[in-house]
Amino acid sequence: MDELRPIWEAFTLQPVAFLGGLVSGLLRLDPQQDPLKSWLQTQGVSTPTPPPATEKRPQSISIE
Repeated sequence: MDELRPIWEAFTLQPVAFLGGLVSGLLRLDPQQDPLKSWLQTQGVSTPTPPPATEKRPQSISIE
């Protein structure tokens, strides 16, 4: 039961935020896109910064 204690504490401290994070994770919502981004901004939460554009491009490989 000790393994579940941090999850239970997070749920009991802020149940709405916990459930919102759980649902957005299950639905694989991107915090950089609306409507999640605008909702997080109204809640006063900063959204994580996206990786630089150079990391998003596909890498080329050569097979010999």
